[in-house]
Amino acid sequence: MTGRRDVIKAGIATLGAAQWASAADKPKKKEDEPRPGFAPPLMTRPVPSTGERLAAIGVGTNNYSPTTPEERAARREVLAGLTAAGAQVIDTAPAYRQSEEVIGGLLADIGNRNQAFIATKVSADNGNLAQGVAMIEESRRRLRTDVLDLVQIHSLNGVDVLFPHLNTLKQKRQIRYVGVTTSSSSQHDAMVALMKSHPLDFIQVDYSLANRAAGDEVLPAALEKRIGVLINLPFGGRSNGNLFSRVGGADLPEWAAEIDCRSWSQVFLKYVISHPAVTAAIPGMTKLTHLEDNLGAARGRMPDAGQRARMEKYWDQNFDA
Repeated sequence: MTGRRDVIKAGIATLGAAQWASAADKPKKKEDEPRPGFAPPLMTRPVPSTGERLAAIGVGTNNYSPTTPEERAARREVLAGLTAAGAQVIDTAPAYRQSEEVIGGLLADIGNRNQAFIATKVSADNGNLAQGVAMIEESRRRLRTDVLDLVQIHSLNGVDVLFPHLNTLKQKRQIRYVGVTTSSSSQHDAMVALMKSHPLDFIQVDYSLANRAAGDEVLPAALEKRIGVLINLPFGGRSNGNLFSRVGGADLPEWAAEIDCRSWSQVFLKYVISHPAVTAAIPGMTKLTHLEDNLGAARGRMPDAGQRARMEKYWDQNFDA
């Protein structure tokens, strides 16, 4: 197993170096310098099954159940700013309390539904297909949309009964893409098996600078099978803790400037989205300042394979408690 993982990582490193080594090594011309007040375009990645391009940073909305008008207004700013900047992915789920209802209302108010890529989830406890069917219809109602961009089987719950139904909805053009999710390394093996046996458009998996388990088998399998990848927990959480709390008040390392990072969030996100299998990372964010900072990770130079290895070594030596 160790030998196989070394081969996989070597292949990933070679592909990553080839993919990211272009612009950073070219001498900059005067016309390439950013103009004052000008934000460079966001890096986009293609959905492997169709070629549709998505910005490499989206938003996770587990915390989109505002309790005050001020909180709702702040979330509106995020969703408006997201699409205004050229990003699209909004990830939600029926399990996220009021998230779908809030997103549907805010997008209708802003008028940017057509610019958004809405990813939601479905499950079928104990193989209860009726539950899953009803859940999808309720998601369409809450999100105020006839077509869901991506429906993902939440935590692999009910895959046997849900896959045929989702594929039928896809054929009817009621959903555009089909996927599965996990946020637990204990399900990585099962996810790899599903990728090898089902025609998936997307997977969603946990991955971060401190939690690199998905890089062993899951992300290489996605590359091989040409499956899009959304990354949850790019800032850590659950099993490995929040990455911001672990860096504390530490200054950014000097090498952060080499990949145009101005904050720890950009370091964490650039590590994630520079992996050649990753389509987009979906950090949770409820404030416009968070959005602006996070979108910065999709601009400028990206770490190549050697820089990614240096980031891993730096993290392990300094913050891997």
